[in-house]
Amino acid sequence: MPEKSCCGFSVKMIYACSGASDTGEIADRAARRIRNEKAGFMACLVGIGGGVDDQLEKARAASTILVIDGCETGCGKTIFEQAGFDRFHHLRLNDLGLQRGESPVTEERIQLVAEEGKKLLSA
Repeated sequence: MPEKSCCGFSVKMIYACSGASDTGEIADRAARRIRNEKAGFMACLVGIGGGVDDQLEKARAASTILVIDGCETGCGKTIFEQAGFDRFHHLRLNDLGLQRGESPVTEERIQLVAEEGKKLLSA
């Protein structure tokens, strides 16, 4: 259940740039794990990039946004910046030592990213 705030509910949103690589899959599965552990709600990154009104409204209403990028390209971060957002946490798997094409999907890697993501959502 979302945290209560003075104005109703405070929602933490999670967006993953899943890409087509091993690190993209890790980013996506970590975001889903965070959601499943009820640390935030996962939403559609493409909806932000596509300018879908209800997706943008949800993001604007969020108390905290976490964007997880699978690689150094940083597509998720760029999507949020181009949509006019300047307050969000950005987690790039490269910063955790995971390199695209060199990081097979494992439970340990998914858990590493999920734990880092939960820390950012709690900050």
